[in-house]
Amino acid sequence: MNDRTSGPDRAEREELARLSPAPAERDLPPGRHLHHKDTLMRLIDQDGTPAAAPSPDAPDGARAARSRFPRPAVLLPAAGLALGGVLLTTLAVTGQDGAPAPSGAGTASQAAAPRGAAVLLDRIASVAEKSGGQTVTGDQFVYVKSLSSGNEGEFGGPVKLTEPDEREVWISQKAGPVIDEGLIHQDGSYIPITVGVPDGETPVGYPAGLNRPTYTWLASLPTDPDALLRRLTTEITRDQDTRDTPAEDRDPDRDAFDAIGELLRETLMPPKTAAALYKAAAKIPGVTLDSDAVDAAGRHGIGVARDDTRAGWRTAWIFDAATLEYLGERGYLIRDTSMGKKGTLINTSAVLERGVVDALRARPSTTGESSTTT
Repeated sequence: MNDRTSGPDRAEREELARLSPAPAERDLPPGRHLHHKDTLMRLIDQDGTPAAAPSPDAPDGARAARSRFPRPAVLLPAAGLALGGVLLTTLAVTGQDGAPAPSGAGTASQAAAPRGAAVLLDRIASVAEKSGGQTVTGDQFVYVKSLSSGNEGEFGGPVKLTEPDEREVWISQKAGPVIDEGLIHQDGSYIPITVGVPDGETPVGYPAGLNRPTYTWLASLPTDPDALLRRLTTEITRDQDTRDTPAEDRDPDRDAFDAIGELLRETLMPPKTAAALYKAAAKIPGVTLDSDAVDAAGRHGIGVARDDTRAGWRTAWIFDAATLEYLGERGYLIRDTSMGKKGTLINTSAVLERGVVDALRARPSTTGESSTTT
């Protein structure tokens, strides 16, 4: 996405930047958050209005979407299950009432996100790039504390949404390959995240990469959005080839959106990489706005989303309307299906704290180590 504009577009973008509060203004009362959200949505709608006749399929107002299978509320490791397997195969996306342009086989050759979504993502990218970076060494762990609620019903059957459950994850930052990737604390139990192969064979670890995204690896990714999108697509395709994923289950646009969403949710992101990922997301067809999204902690925000029209659901990444900070995500049905009625929630999450710690079970909030709370 080209972030250099002129004429009215530049004036509108500057006005949007002026009216959006600085990231430090975080503890606003609900009324002020609503004010900022309404102001931001009006400016996005204005910026998304073309001078020429509008396209017939242009979004009218603010909606958003995303795709794939509903991800479980708990990330449960087991022998032979890599964290990356969860990253790339357990995502959910849904939509509301409007359906975006259908996904195609080549993201770069298709129309990018509608103007409103592109404007919001560009603003989010600017805020993310100005956030403070971290120094993370290979002997440390990235810590993420979150709330999540998922569908525990049978696949294809009625949704049975779990109550929001708190989860803590510690992820090893070693370049690898590693077998012991980290640790999960949920429901009072500590569960190792391990990678291996069937019993009787030599265990094989995972190096840092898309399947195990360390802070250092994320910082090494291209910061040009087009190059980053190509890199992600290549790595996703390689992973799918390894897993013999059937052709009918592949959708490059959907898979790229899902992979970016998982990285935003499950990692600690270097500022320049985060900015590039948001700009890359704006180039994915079908990405739209969700004007009022709520995360698992009950926080209202503005959503960037994508529909999986084949499955009948949408997933929205949720951002604070005042600070544009990432809050979490949610997935819900966009039409009546065997899983439930249109609008049925199928999963939701909220990131509560991220940080860097020196040992498993250590917490930034109690050790004074590097931490970001939301």
